[in-house]
Amino acid sequence: MGPSALRVARLQSRLTSLGYSVEDRGNVAVDQPENRPVGSENARYLLDIAKTCTRLATMVEKAAVDGFAPLVLGGDHSVAIGSIAGMSRYFRRKKQKLGLLWVDAHADMNTPETSPSGNIHGMPLACSLGMGPHELTHINGYAPKVDPRNVALVGLRNVDQLERPHVRNSGVRFFTMRDIDERGLRAVMSEALRIVTDGTAGFHLSLDMDVVDPHEAPGVGTPVKGGLTYREAHLAMEVAGDSGAVVSMEMVEVNPVLDIANRTADLCVELIMSAMGKRIL
Repeated sequence: MGPSALRVARLQSRLTSLGYSVEDRGNVAVDQPENRPVGSENARYLLDIAKTCTRLATMVEKAAVDGFAPLVLGGDHSVAIGSIAGMSRYFRRKKQKLGLLWVDAHADMNTPETSPSGNIHGMPLACSLGMGPHELTHINGYAPKVDPRNVALVGLRNVDQLERPHVRNSGVRFFTMRDIDERGLRAVMSEALRIVTDGTAGFHLSLDMDVVDPHEAPGVGTPVKGGLTYREAHLAMEVAGDSGAVVSMEMVEVNPVLDIANRTADLCVELIMSAMGKRIL
C-alpha cells in the first residue's frame, strides 16, 4: 500500500513540475504473504522476498540502461536488496563503483543468526554488504554489491544487541543522532557525501521514513523517538541533491494503515522533491 499512498500524494505530477520526464513502470509483482508459507522463522518469507528482489533488480537495471534515474517506492526496506543489486550490476558492467547513502533510524545489518524477529527488512544493508542468506546476497551472482568503504549510514539511533558487532566491524561509516546533535546535520552530511562519492560513479540514496521523528512521520512500521526534524530531513535531501551524484533512490516504510491523513506519504513526496532539486527560491 505504500507505493499507492505516494501516488495519491501526487508524486508523478509534482516531479513533472520540476521539469522531469517521469515514467511509472508499475508495481513489482509480490507474492501475497497470507497465501505463502513463512519458511524459517529466522528469515521469514526468504524465498518469496528473494524472488521479488530479483525481479526488482532486473527492473531497476533496465530503467538505468534506458537512461532513467530509478526511483523505488516501498513498502518495507527489504526492497533495497533488489534496488542496490540492480544499480550495482549496471555500474559493474561499466567497470564503475556504486556508493550508498543509507538514511535510517536502524542499521538494518542483522542476519538470520542475530535477528530478534526474523524479518528480512532488518537485514537489507547486511545483504548488500555480502552478509546473510545466499539467496539475497548473491542476486545477480556476486557479493558484495557495494564496497563498505563507500557506504555511509546517517540517522542511526536504534541497533539490536547482537547486530552491533556487524555495524562496528562492517567498514561502513555510521553517523548516529548523537553525531548529528553534536556536529550538526550539515557537517555530518558533508562527510557522508565524501565517503559515498570517493571513487564512485555516484550513489544510491536509500531513505527509511522512520529516520524522521514519529511526530512528523507517524505512518511507519517501527517508529523510534528522537529522529530528524522536518527541516533536518529536508536539509539532508537538499544537500544530497546538491551533490549532483544521486544516481538512484528508494523511499520506504510508508505504511498507510498506521498513518494519519496520508501525512507520512505526503512528507515522503516532499523529501523526494527536495532530493530531486526543489528549492525555496
